[in-house]
Amino acid sequence: MNEPVKSVITIVGRVMLATIFLMSALGKKIPDYGGTVEYMTANGVPMPNILLAGAIAFLLAGGISVVLGYRARIGAGLLVVFLILATYFFHDFWTYDPDSQDFQMQMIQFMKNLGLMGAMLMIVANGSGSGSLDNRNSSTKNNGE
Repeated sequence: MNEPVKSVITIVGRVMLATIFLMSALGKKIPDYGGTVEYMTANGVPMPNILLAGAIAFLLAGGISVVLGYRARIGAGLLVVFLILATYFFHDFWTYDPDSQDFQMQMIQFMKNLGLMGAMLMIVANGSGSGSLDNRNSSTKNNGE
């Protein structure tokens, strides 16, 4: 695959991947901060005010980092931490009756988050790829030497 096409596909992929995290922060958690704190409290999350502020910071920093491909390994790591905690507290399918619709919904959400964690771990392991600021910075350094 030629480099310009590879860069465009990689950028589009990073944007698509990060959209769920950015929309979670900007579309729900920030505008309905109080309601989200109540929801977190009802789900047994300790210190929900503090953890929600942290979650929003991780979602925004991680999402922007992945989109831009700037320090994307760190950004993806932040999103993995968010996903682990969110999955444990909110998608605990194992606490539901296996024959219930709630079990099925939580299992689907759990598996979605597992897939997102896998994608983030791939970024942690392999970097942000073509068309990223990380890649541009390293190629500039190599070309300048």
